[in-house]
Amino acid sequence: MRRQKQASARNCFVCGVHNPTSLHLKFYQTRAGEVSSEFTVEEPYQGYPGIVHGGIAAAILDEAAGRALMGIFPPRFMVTARLEVKYRSRIPVGQPLHVTGRVLQDRGRLARAWSGLYNSSDELLAEAEVLLVDMPDPPEPEALEPAGWKVYPDD
Repeated sequence: MRRQKQASARNCFVCGVHNPTSLHLKFYQTRAGEVSSEFTVEEPYQGYPGIVHGGIAAAILDEAAGRALMGIFPPRFMVTARLEVKYRSRIPVGQPLHVTGRVLQDRGRLARAWSGLYNSSDELLAEAEVLLVDMPDPPEPEALEPAGWKVYPDD
């Protein structure tokens, strides 16, 4: 499968294209049930000097895991029921990073996914296992358009 860009929202904290405080991550489906994104976290999102805040890392891992379920057929819009993060090493600000999300199990209303956050040397810096549940009353596609949910062209 060729890499395919996923939709983003205007105001999402992780992927929002018009949110000035967004991390502006762009996610690409790399195969069914797998997504990835390459990015750099800037200084306003640090905890200790030079280190990405753990909550920011958790948000990135959570987003990647949930988006992995959007990359299956039919796509699933789910919310996080449980997020278990393992921090393995310092996550640097101002340096290239990438995240991958993968579906582990998809059954009924529940799904499990894994996500990993890596540096440019492919060292695993943090990972998460996420339990997701179907969004109650998921929005219809036409309801997502006013919120700016669409595939935006790359710069």
